[in-house]
Amino acid sequence: MLVKSSFVTTSVSVVTRDRSSEVDLPRLQSGVQPQRLLTTLLGDYWNGRKEHIPSAALVHLLADFGISTVGARAALSRLARRGLLDSSRIGRNTYYGLTGQAADALREGAGRILSFGQCHTPWDGHWTVAAFSIPEEQRDVRHAVRNKLRWLGFAPLYDGMWVTPRSVADAAFRMFAELDVSQATIMTATAETGIIGPRSPIEAWDLRDLRSRYEEFIVVHTPLLGRIRLGEVGPSESLVARTAVMDAWRRFPSLDPDLPLDLLPARWPRGEAHQVFGEIYNALAPRAVDRVCQIIMEISPELDGLVRHYTITWDC
Repeated sequence: MLVKSSFVTTSVSVVTRDRSSEVDLPRLQSGVQPQRLLTTLLGDYWNGRKEHIPSAALVHLLADFGISTVGARAALSRLARRGLLDSSRIGRNTYYGLTGQAADALREGAGRILSFGQCHTPWDGHWTVAAFSIPEEQRDVRHAVRNKLRWLGFAPLYDGMWVTPRSVADAAFRMFAELDVSQATIMTATAETGIIGPRSPIEAWDLRDLRSRYEEFIVVHTPLLGRIRLGEVGPSESLVARTAVMDAWRRFPSLDPDLPLDLLPARWPRGEAHQVFGEIYNALAPRAVDRVCQIIMEISPELDGLVRHYTITWDC
């Protein structure tokens, strides 16, 4: 297979950046993650609010997820030390709220996660290619580059060469510059068809595994959807289940950059999986909000009416 370059940026300029201004949100990992859970809950139900919530209410909120008081208070302290939470005191009571940067990062992430998988965007046939070389001793930079490339929708075709069918050349250029990676090239290209040779760019993704993950998501969450339709899910369970389905869905954008249907096998399950996710997420919202309100109001009635939630809208 031959690759024709339509334009090439031969180098990436070095940009000096104050790394202290970056937002280091808790990473998505397996198992219970109190810090990640807490930021998710504040991002979902307290987005845009500048008022602080009593620590006792946040501890009670995490208890619904099986987090101990000690674990919850440790998560609050660590998030504050990382600059993700602001704190204030009234008498002997401590209150917390998201910092402006953390709130912005969570809002941006929520927008991408909730819209992912909704629409079929026609593909123009162009690939964005990122080729780079990073010394082995700079492992932290290599790790950061790979994570950020995946967030932008890239996958590795070869070691040091990543591809995506999305037009994200400018974003990739900025990312390399921000991480001070000077040995990098960004280009857009078209792949010739019908020529026997190296791997096709779409082979950067394991489509069999990706299909299996979407099908597993549908199988696991469809029973909950049936119970929701029958009105069998109460407030506390709604809060926990809505957060769980968000955590399960949020993994997909890093695995699949909304790959164009033109490149995918027939009957691709992404659309069905998004329908299941969207209906669960929207349907559980009112009762989940009821539970958050109940917990906060028991301690701070003056915060009544401030809890809010996201809703997925289908605009396609």
